[in-house]
Amino acid sequence: MHSRGSATSTAESGEGSTSSKRDLKKASYASVLTLAYQSLGVVYGDLSTSPLYVYKTTFSGKLSLHEDDNEVYGVLCFIFWTFTIIALIKYVFIVLSADDNGEGGTFALYSLLTRHAKLGILPNEQETDRDLKESTILKSFSEKCPKFRFGLLIFVLLGTCMTIGDGVFTPAISVLSAVSGVQVKVEKLHDNYMVIISCIILVGLFSIQHRGTSKVGFLFAPIVLAWLFSISSIGVFNIMKWNPRILSALSPHYMYKFLRETGHEGWVSLGGVVLSITGVEAMFAALGHFSTLSIKIAFTALVYPCLMLAYLGEAAYLSKHHEDIQTSFYKAIPEPVFWPVFVVSTLAAVIGSQAAISATFSIISQCSALHCFPRVKIVHTSSKIYGQIYIPEVNWILMCLCLAVTIGLRDTNKIGHAYGLAVTIVMFITTILMAIVMIIVWNKALIAAAAFLVVFGSVELLYMTAAFYKVPEGGWMSLLLSFVFMVISFSWNYGTLKKHQFDEDNKVSMDRILSLGPSLGMVRVPGIGLVYTNLTTGIPAIFGHFVTNLPAFHQVLIFVCVKSVQVPRVSENDRFLIIRVGPKEFGMYRCIFRFGYKDLLQENYDFENRLVAAIIQFIENEGEIQETSAIQSSEGFGNSRSEIFIDLANKYACLNGEENLMRSINDIQVMLSDNSLLEGSSLKVETVHILRARKSGMAHILGHSYAKAKKSTSIIKKFAVDIVYNFLSHNCRGPNVILNVPHTSLLEVGMVYHV
Repeated sequence: MHSRGSATSTAESGEGSTSSKRDLKKASYASVLTLAYQSLGVVYGDLSTSPLYVYKTTFSGKLSLHEDDNEVYGVLCFIFWTFTIIALIKYVFIVLSADDNGEGGTFALYSLLTRHAKLGILPNEQETDRDLKESTILKSFSEKCPKFRFGLLIFVLLGTCMTIGDGVFTPAISVLSAVSGVQVKVEKLHDNYMVIISCIILVGLFSIQHRGTSKVGFLFAPIVLAWLFSISSIGVFNIMKWNPRILSALSPHYMYKFLRETGHEGWVSLGGVVLSITGVEAMFAALGHFSTLSIKIAFTALVYPCLMLAYLGEAAYLSKHHEDIQTSFYKAIPEPVFWPVFVVSTLAAVIGSQAAISATFSIISQCSALHCFPRVKIVHTSSKIYGQIYIPEVNWILMCLCLAVTIGLRDTNKIGHAYGLAVTIVMFITTILMAIVMIIVWNKALIAAAAFLVVFGSVELLYMTAAFYKVPEGGWMSLLLSFVFMVISFSWNYGTLKKHQFDEDNKVSMDRILSLGPSLGMVRVPGIGLVYTNLTTGIPAIFGHFVTNLPAFHQVLIFVCVKSVQVPRVSENDRFLIIRVGPKEFGMYRCIFRFGYKDLLQENYDFENRLVAAIIQFIENEGEIQETSAIQSSEGFGNSRSEIFIDLANKYACLNGEENLMRSINDIQVMLSDNSLLEGSSLKVETVHILRARKSGMAHILGHSYAKAKKSTSIIKKFAVDIVYNFLSHNCRGPNVILNVPHTSLLEVGMVYHV
């Protein structure tokens, strides 16, 4: 009986385990399909609205249609194979696999590279920030050549700034193209009214961004779904009614025939064809908002076939109606369904802007965390999908720029030329970075990376040269916006690096600190003083500047380095790295507060108590760490070796999980509220000393620095530091805002940095 019961119990347990696994699979499938559905309204809005303006922009120049329809067939063939090669094969099957722990975009590729090779030139870089593998010829060359690393950063910044420009052009061209459809039915309607209506729609679009990607996605996804089914159904209708033989245009032979017959004008018109794949880079950049699998499913199962049917149908209509070339999309819509489709197209155009806006938020967040863009406020809009964010300042700047482009250019063809140039440059940069990733990160053979570069790079170069030809006709706008963003990004990065170099060169020597004794030559007042610095080793110059002018400091000193590392996220148990500075009786510690470029600290993040808890755990567990004496020697007597420090920090992190940290925070709050608990505890004397200091209060000492270029510096660098960097640094958010430091506890110390 017992044996049978045991067997039954085991069987039930096995069935329960199988059932739970089955339920887990169902839940994972459901979540992937849900994300795929949401991605329609966020990622694919831009890509799916391209039919509104592709044929119109392609035939906006001197290219004309002839009776044999070879031009229509050729353009359709270019659209089909460009979409298949670049969007489907390159991005969906290859580039999406190069995510940086779920994050995409140009800067994610750069971060991936800098973690696997010494390619970064960012401040506070350490060996343990990287995931170094065996050396290769390319890796060795790049690590030994500073100019290559600098050129790579400039190259990445160019691609990033061009992607930000997409966030300006996408809403402008999508909305203006959709609204202009009214003129098909109301020919006397003036263009000014179209611009006014477009501006009203754009203001409404940017006004709802604070709702978050998830809510916007659920709101927009049904509309995009209806849009895709509408244009694919109309495409099938037009193929069957006007020209069933249009399917033969998919033969690559028509591309050669098109270029042979049209020559220079045909080559120039390719700048319009490339608009068919606008949105694929935004699809990669917005990867963090969803998942790779969900984006692939939505594209291959729905977006790709629907768009191909739409382009085929419009080409079939054009082959019989050459006179409607500038209004072919709306003219191809059957009369009974024109107004419903027009409404859906307008809504879809609004949604199309969402992909570029979401991608811009993601990219600027990455740039800001990696010291290539001023610090901005980042709002985390979802508790489930970590990458869904909203940046208020960027949102309103994008809105103003979109309105300026819409009102200034007015013509969708001119906006399309600027848009096409930005898209082709970004795609080409992504191709080059991917080739480097294949060698350094994936360890692929050099010939495989070269084949990837030749196949996809040659296609993109063809389109890029055609797009550059349109610079005088609107393309200049793309170059202008990218130049402005490049100046901002480069100036911020350059100023940050120079300030860090100044801090390194002006550190207070440990010999001087030790000569002062435990009192540090000044009055030690009750409380904890937090000195913010960019240094991971040594005593910052701001400390010497402070004590020189005010010989009094707190009984517990903590040098805090707020450091971004080149990974998307840092777990809570790895966030605080603690080390002792000098002998124990000095009461001095160093804390490196680490966060990834996608980490978003919420407003309720209790930094002060978390920091105190981390230090207390360090003190209580100090006896369990064998390397403590070596670290104290390294940190206390000037032989600062970062690899030993990080080794200690990693061992410390293993001893202290997130649950222990949270328990310590609660214990601190209880002990601070009841003195008897503090006196009767079994904690070490040093721990009790810190808890009493915590009860006396905490002061945050932050350097209010002013950077000034040296007289020997070039004019360009003086402009970057004295004007651009200083303006940005005094008008952006500081570490006190990132860590939610209360203003009543903040003390700023003024310093001039001669860089």
